[in-house]
Amino acid sequence: MTEARKPLLPPRPASPLAGGLLARPAGDREFSFSSQDFERVRKLIYQHAGISLSPVKQDMVYSRLARRLRATGKNSFAEYLDALERNGGDEWERFVNSLTTNLTSFFREPHHFPLFAEHLKKLGTQRPVRVWCSAASTGEEPYSIAMTVLETFANPAHVTIVASDLDTNVLSTAEKGVYPIERVEKLSPERLRRFFLRGTGSQEGYVSVRPELRRMIEFRQINLLDASYPVRGPLDVIFCRNVMIYFDKPTQYKILSRFAPMMQPDGLMFAGHSESFLHAADLFKSLGKTVYALAGKR
Repeated sequence: MTEARKPLLPPRPASPLAGGLLARPAGDREFSFSSQDFERVRKLIYQHAGISLSPVKQDMVYSRLARRLRATGKNSFAEYLDALERNGGDEWERFVNSLTTNLTSFFREPHHFPLFAEHLKKLGTQRPVRVWCSAASTGEEPYSIAMTVLETFANPAHVTIVASDLDTNVLSTAEKGVYPIERVEKLSPERLRRFFLRGTGSQEGYVSVRPELRRMIEFRQINLLDASYPVRGPLDVIFCRNVMIYFDKPTQYKILSRFAPMMQPDGLMFAGHSESFLHAADLFKSLGKTVYALAGKR
């Protein structure tokens, strides 16, 4: 592959497990962190992002939010949370970003992509095709979607891909499209040649997605708890994988009830391997392999 242009290299993303593994024992912590502080954090992240934090996540929460205490000069969690609630401003975004776990990879849950390609073929090229990746994270999933589109259609000008996430930090990485080379090691040589540029010199050890792939995707920040979504429908495909597990069942149902009216009658929704929507059987029906269709015509 040719030398990549010289984009600014992003820092390597921290392991989503690091917060829990690196947390110091409670008696040796820099800041006091009571069970009341933790419950307050759980309440606030649920109110602002719909995320239901497990009671076992206390060490992870401490580790990640302790960084925000240092950055804001606060001396205790109570002081930080008081300031957040009183006049959080931009700190609300940093608070949510700190507690969001982003674990992803190219062509994760690979069984979905041949099914997606078959659906694209059935839709054909005679009308616009709209795809929404609603949990884009650092970009591997939307770029996998775009690669599949390019492998399916010689000219995919009729296909629109919107990729969104709540976390602005991961969206910034996604928009750059620059990754450590180990992130693409499992891709085929053909895909590497076709879709990536290899960095040399100061950029050795990194790859960049090709500009034509990046141009296929529009990245946006969207909170799935919002009353409506700035995504143009009707949608042919929604990828909402491995994000619903962070919401309780009522919140999941609320989001799914907003998805359903946005979809084409024959639209598909792809979910994560550990997600099941039996509690929303009036909205979506399972087609197997964590693929869902509308329960009835709309």
